[in-house]
Amino acid sequence: MATQTQTLTGLLKRVAHEFPDRRALSVSGKLDLTHARLDELVERAASRLASAGVKPGDVVALTFPNTVEFVVMFLAVIRARATAAPLNAAYTAEEFEFYLSDSESKLLLTSRDGNAAAESAASKLQIRHSTAALSVKDSELALSLPPPSESGANSLDQLPVNEPADGALFLHTSGTTSRPKGVPLTQLNLASSVQNIKSVYKLTESDSTVIVLPLFHVHGLLAGLLSSLAAGAAVTLPAAGRFSASTFWQDMVKYNATWYTAVPTIHQIILDRHSSTPKPVYPKLRFIRSCSASLAPSILARLEEAFGAPVLEAYAMTEATHLMSSNPLPEDGPHKPGSVGKPVGQEMAILSEDGEIQGPNSNGEVCIRGPNVTKGYKNNPEANKSGFLFGWFHTGDLGYFDSDGYLHLVGRIKELVNRGGGWLIHSLVHQKRMLHRKVEFTTIVLLRLLVDADKERFFGPIYKLLYPAKFGQTGLVKGWMACLRNLGMLVLMLSFVIRRN
Repeated sequence: MATQTQTLTGLLKRVAHEFPDRRALSVSGKLDLTHARLDELVERAASRLASAGVKPGDVVALTFPNTVEFVVMFLAVIRARATAAPLNAAYTAEEFEFYLSDSESKLLLTSRDGNAAAESAASKLQIRHSTAALSVKDSELALSLPPPSESGANSLDQLPVNEPADGALFLHTSGTTSRPKGVPLTQLNLASSVQNIKSVYKLTESDSTVIVLPLFHVHGLLAGLLSSLAAGAAVTLPAAGRFSASTFWQDMVKYNATWYTAVPTIHQIILDRHSSTPKPVYPKLRFIRSCSASLAPSILARLEEAFGAPVLEAYAMTEATHLMSSNPLPEDGPHKPGSVGKPVGQEMAILSEDGEIQGPNSNGEVCIRGPNVTKGYKNNPEANKSGFLFGWFHTGDLGYFDSDGYLHLVGRIKELVNRGGGWLIHSLVHQKRMLHRKVEFTTIVLLRLLVDADKERFFGPIYKLLYPAKFGQTGLVKGWMACLRNLGMLVLMLSFVIRRN
């Protein structure tokens, strides 16, 4: 049945039928669920959502740590033909208000412990709130939703059939170069992406991984969790609900992990832990995956040397439902340090400003199209106009294909990058590497601009120096002290960061 392979829920249904008794999801040292049991929990939760008034097309926000409740409720939301909008539990009330409002969420789901900031924002927006908790003793899910009606409105038989065009996931871009943009993704987008990930890494029911990345982010959600479940493989969540360097290898060994995916920062932490506290035994890994930021070739080499597995660097973004390109497994070709590999399951081209496709070794904008790519940003015609041109989605990244068809990224079209209320200027020297001397130079210049949000906090002391009469003698002294402190910070920010590897 074609629809089954064109929806994520269809793929997971097939896995539950083919591998009912294989382990699907574990919380380290606490709980194990088979694929059949996970499917049963998802069906029941989806029925509860439907009986509580969640309709196809509604957006349901979820803010949890990396827990089994998040996994079950995320899958239940999309099973009910609603759209799941995972949110970072560390957001402020103001941030929650923006994301809940922008997504037009109808319901907020949290753990039983709740999230004060999220609940405050939801209350202000008059959005319903419900909690979910799974009993470790009997693996039953408790939801603070209205009880099922006696008329059978929550019958499993009455759950709607999922369609490829159903909205399934709503995320926001990181907002590094502009205001965060809403990215709606369909069941077809999700199904296409997880099958691309399964294909390039040859994931099967024999594989196992430990989640180290937050599941509110597309990297951890798609590459770590959903692609594994859709392959019939097993996923382990850390007991703490987040990555812990002290328990990572213990979990990897205990649950016979065959791979993991992470960002370069996490890889560095894992390497540092290995150097300071080596383990007597490491699992035999098929591969290690790196994505979401550039991985220094020296770090790649150290990972391979330390853990005896190929490190495959990949390229992804939210609008592509994560994966766009990846270095292949060793049996399928070489993996090239400094390259993000070959396109996976979609068309990719390097285009000039006029939309002309560029040949090998010619720079241009990386553009993609395929069933994994979003149809457009929500309520943002200007971004859609500039992002979708000449029949392609424009990533904003500059790069080129080498003569072997491997993609190399060289920078961003927009060099001003927002970080924490300030602005970063990323020089293209970011990728300049001196391989023979094994030194990587990274230049980061952080400039605080005179924007309203930061004027009082950062530049207020300087105004006191310029206009002492307005502040009095006490204000002037405090102004001098604060100014010196801020100038010291600025000097540090403008210095070169040189790392020797």
